[in-house]
Amino acid sequence: MKSELNNPHNYLGKYFGYETFRPLQYEIIENVLNENDCLVLMPTGGGKSLCFQIPALMKEGVAVVISPLIALMKDQVEALKANGIEADFLNSTQNYGEQNEILKKAESGNLKLLYIAPERLLANNDLELIKSLNVSLFAIDESHCISAWGHDFRPEYRKLDILKKTFPDIPVMALTATADKVTRRDICRQLGIPNAREFITSFDRPNISLTVLPGRNRMKQIQDFLKSRPNQSGIIYCLSRKGTESVAEGLVKMGFKADFYHAGCTAEDRSRVQEQFINDDLQIIVATVAFGMGIDKSNVRWVIHYNMPGNVEGFYQEIGRAGRDSAKSDTLLFYSYGDIIQRKRMIDDSEMPEEQKEVLNAKLERMRQYAEAQHCRRKILLSYFNQDLESDCGNCDVCKNPRSGFDGTVLAQKALSAIARAEEKVAMGMLIDILRGSRNQQVLRNNYDKLSTFGVGADLKFEIWADYISQMLNLGVMEIAYDEGHAFKLSEVSWQILKGKRKVELANFISFDERKAIREAESAPAKQQKDFFKNELFEKLRILRKEIADSAGIPPYVLFHDSTLLEMANEKPIMASQMLAVSGVGELKMKKYGFTFLKAIQEYMGELEKSEVPAEIIKEIKPKRVKGQTTTETQLFFNMGMSVEEIAQERNLSVATIAGHLVKLKEDGADIDLRKLTDDWTLDEVKKAIEATRFQSNSPLKVLFDHLGEQIGYDRIRIALAVLGES
Repeated sequence: MKSELNNPHNYLGKYFGYETFRPLQYEIIENVLNENDCLVLMPTGGGKSLCFQIPALMKEGVAVVISPLIALMKDQVEALKANGIEADFLNSTQNYGEQNEILKKAESGNLKLLYIAPERLLANNDLELIKSLNVSLFAIDESHCISAWGHDFRPEYRKLDILKKTFPDIPVMALTATADKVTRRDICRQLGIPNAREFITSFDRPNISLTVLPGRNRMKQIQDFLKSRPNQSGIIYCLSRKGTESVAEGLVKMGFKADFYHAGCTAEDRSRVQEQFINDDLQIIVATVAFGMGIDKSNVRWVIHYNMPGNVEGFYQEIGRAGRDSAKSDTLLFYSYGDIIQRKRMIDDSEMPEEQKEVLNAKLERMRQYAEAQHCRRKILLSYFNQDLESDCGNCDVCKNPRSGFDGTVLAQKALSAIARAEEKVAMGMLIDILRGSRNQQVLRNNYDKLSTFGVGADLKFEIWADYISQMLNLGVMEIAYDEGHAFKLSEVSWQILKGKRKVELANFISFDERKAIREAESAPAKQQKDFFKNELFEKLRILRKEIADSAGIPPYVLFHDSTLLEMANEKPIMASQMLAVSGVGELKMKKYGFTFLKAIQEYMGELEKSEVPAEIIKEIKPKRVKGQTTTETQLFFNMGMSVEEIAQERNLSVATIAGHLVKLKEDGADIDLRKLTDDWTLDEVKKAIEATRFQSNSPLKVLFDHLGEQIGYDRIRIALAVLGES
C-alpha cells in the first residue's frame, strides 16, 4: 500500500476533485514517476494535462512545460492556481522584473510547474537558466507541431531534441491529441526519445454529435442551429480572414453576441476577443485556424466548420474543443465541392516542396471522403487514427439516417489480397488497375499482371472501385502510409477480414450528382432539442458562477465545469458531504466556493416548495438527508482545517454540538487528533474538577461546568474528557 504522499489518487482528489483516473492516466503517471520517457496520445479534453501535473506535484523540483501559445499557458496556470497549485509561465507579456521573480520562485523550489514557449526556451540564455533549476520532468504539449507529417508543423519545435541531449536523465513526456502512426514515429525521433513508451487512449468522444450538411444557405442554417441553443458558447471556423469578419457581422445583425479572430487582427484585439469568449461575455467566436490550439475553455457546447478543413487531424482537434467537460455537445460541417477546389488551389499555389504538397492533397482527399461518407462518421474518424469501432455510434447524421448497403466482404477480400500480393507497396490508383486488369506500362513494369489477383474485379468500373475502396479505408479495413507514397498497409482488422472472421458492410454506390441531390434534401434545419440547458437550476448556477468568476478575475469554467454544474443541478446537494461528492469539487474549491453554491441550491429548493409545483413532485426531487451524515459533514469541515467555532458558524449549530460530533467520531475510530483542540491548562483544570467532584462517565456535564465556575464551556469540557480518557 502506497503512503499518502506517494499515492497519485490522493493528489487527484485533493487538488482536482475527482475520485477516479480516466483510462491510462494512472499508468502514464507511474511511468513518469519511474523516470521513463513517453508519448501520450489523448483526444482533446481527455485529461492529458493531469498526466504531467500530478507527477509535477509528487516529484521534487519544477516541471518545465513546453507550450506553443500564450493563451494555453495562461489558461492552465489560472486553473492550477485556482486548485491551490504553485504554477507560473514565462512569456513576452511580462516585464523583466516579473520574469525574474518567477525564476527566483522556481530556483527556491516554490514553483511546481513552469510553462514556457519553445521560441523563448531556445532564445538568449533561457536554456542556461533552466539548467540552474531542479527540473523534475519536461512535458512537450501539442507535440505534433514537431513533425512535418503533422497538421500544424512549427519549425522551431525541431530544435527541442536539445532537451534530451542536455538533460539525458530527466524524463520527457510528449503530448498530443492528433497524430497517426507516421506522425507518432516522427515525434519520438525528432525529440530524441525513439524508445519512449506510447500511451494511446480511445479517440472516441461519444458526447459529441457529428453532422455534415450541404454548403448552401449557410447563414440561415446557422441561425436555425443557434436558436435551439440559447446562451451556449461556440466556435465557427472559416477558411479566410474575410470570411470570419463577414460571418461575425451577419451574426451580430441577427442579434447574437459574436466577434471575429484571425492572424490579421492586432494583438490587442485578439486578446480582447479571446478574454471575452473565455469569460462568457462573448457567446460566439468566428475564427480562422489561428484560434483555438490549447484553449482550455471547457464549456464550448458546439463547433461549426463554415468551410471544410484541409485534413482530418485538424478537423478532429477543432471539433474536440467542444464538450471538453464530457457534456453533450454538437458539431456541424458545411461541405461543398467549391471548398475542395479552393483548398487544392491553396496547396498547389504554395511554395512548399512537392512531396509535402502531395501529402497535403492526400489528406485533403481523406477529408473529402469523410464529408461524403455513407457510413458512421465516428467510425471513419477513429479508423483514421488506427482505432477500431465495431458498432455504429448512433450519434452522427449518417447513423440517424442510414443509407442502404450490402455485404461487401468479398470485394474487401479481393482488394486486401491484391495489397498483400503487391507487398503493401501500392496506392489507390495502382490497386484499382490491378483489380480491373489494366495492362498499362506501370503495371507491366512491376509485373503486377502476374499476380493471382490481377483482373479479379474487372466487372466494376474505376469510379465504383474508387468509391468502395474509399469506404473501406474510412471503415479501417486497411491503413495508409503517407510517408511511403500513400501505400496501403494491412492491419489486424485486414487479416480478420481475409480469414473470414469479420464481415464488411458497404453502402451502395451512387454517383456524385445523386449524392448531391440527397444532401440537399437532408439540409433541413436542425431539430429543436430539449437538453439539460433548459434546466432552471442549472441556469441559476451558471449565472452565479459567472458573478463569482468575474469578481475573482478568473474564467467561469475555471471555477466549475459545466458538467460539474449539471451534476449539482441534477443531484441538488444540500450538505457539504454531498457537494464534495460532486465530480470536480475538491477540498480547496469546496472551501472557497462550494458553500455559496450550496446556499443557492438550498434557496432554490425553498422557492420550489413555495411554488405551485405539486408537493409529491418536490418530494421526489428533493435530496434526502442520510442518517449519520451530519457528523460526517463535521468531519469534512474539520479535515479542511476549520476550527470548532468556524464549523459551528458554518453549520448553524452550537459549538458544543460540533464538539460532540468530533468526540463521537473519535470514539467510532475516525482519525481525529482531539489534542489539537485543547491545551494543558484546560486539561489540568478538568482533571482537578473530576477528582474533586468524583465525576463518573454517566454524570451530567453540568457538574463539572458548575465546579469550574462556568469558566470552561461544555464543548471544551467534552473534548478534554475524551483526551483524558485516552491517556
